Amino acid sequence: MNSAAASSVNVLWFLPTHGDGHHLGTSKGGRQVDLPYLRQIAQAADDLGYFGVLLPTGRSCEDSWIVASALAPLTSHLRYLVAVRPGLLSPAVAARMTATLDRISGGRLLINVVTGGDPVENKGDGVFLGHDERYEITREFLSIYKGLLAENKVNFKGNHLTVEDGHLLFPPHQAGGPPLYFGGSSDAGIDVAAESVDKYLTWGEPPAQVADKIKRVKAAAKARGRTVSFGIRLHVIVRETSSEAWRAAEDLIKYVSAETIASAQEIFARMDSVGQQRMSQLHQGRKDKLEISPNLWAGVGLVRGGAGTALVGDPQTVAARIKEYQDLGIDTFVLSGYPHLEEAYRFAELVFPLLPLGRTAPAAQVRVNTGPFGEIIGGAHHPVRQNA
Repeated sequence: MNSAAASSVNVLWFLPTHGDGHHLGTSKGGRQVDLPYLRQIAQAADDLGYFGVLLPTGRSCEDSWIVASALAPLTSHLRYLVAVRPGLLSPAVAARMTATLDRISGGRLLINVVTGGDPVENKGDGVFLGHDERYEITREFLSIYKGLLAENKVNFKGNHLTVEDGHLLFPPHQAGGPPLYFGGSSDAGIDVAAESVDKYLTWGEPPAQVADKIKRVKAAAKARGRTVSFGIRLHVIVRETSSEAWRAAEDLIKYVSAETIASAQEIFARMDSVGQQRMSQLHQGRKDKLEISPNLWAGVGLVRGGAGTALVGDPQTVAARIKEYQDLGIDTFVLSGYPHLEEAYRFAELVFPLLPLGRTAPAAQVRVNTGPFGEIIGGAHHPVRQNA
């Protein structure tokens, strides 16, 4: 383990507000995603010891702020990683929303700064800016937004945004505001990360590519007198044996046709996101070369935008691959799996005991009913929480 390695890791799960199911690229095995189902996932993640949950953003998703506001009171420890969208929202309004949700959740809010990479969707949202212009707005947005959350009076005049006498009347629960998460693989994105954010997120590329990206971000941050921590976004397919896990991976895409792949890749190709381009290059739209690094499988990215790779294997192998990323300096793992409720349990029960977690669920005291009546006579052995 090198000097950059994190001593412990935080693991977040994912709330599938855009849909869930047993298979990709088809409605077969699809599952209705509504508030009761999302509540099941959030409460399971809370009980199992996940650090938090990521809520996706975009027009294909339910609004992340409203969902997080609905679920935060129903959980106790779980943090909510919610997106702000520079260019879509005033930084002052975003700061008020942030402070409010941070207060009502008792400081359990994390912020995901999303610049956006699909020009078609951006135009539908009223944003007609090129790639580098969006990062210019992001830089200006964060200057105002962070100043307000730090309880400063803000006067700012930039190329895109202007604020006069901006201030918050009700401060956030977390001093200075919630931690800022951000991902951007372009030079412009890395500049913003180095200048403004707390945690840089990468999608699940092979370790060598992740190491190179970490090196670039660290150097850029150091040049500004700052340090940045690192996280990674991955899917997981873990089973008790490796063969079971690989069968589950194949089952996940068994209904994905060549036509479905071509249609999805055409959409991804129109995006100006460098991160999306890097994801697409990993599989090149082919189903025959999907293990792009040991136990790193690119099948999800055939039809899903954004994070497109999964760690596949038995618990010991998946834990070993996670520790490889940890050795590079990754301290936060944002994970998901299909269906999200079941895979949240599988991962926590099978892999959590093998990881140096920063947060674990409290040990539950099990009381054994010794009878004389009822089913307990036939089975007096109660399950023990694995991640205690």
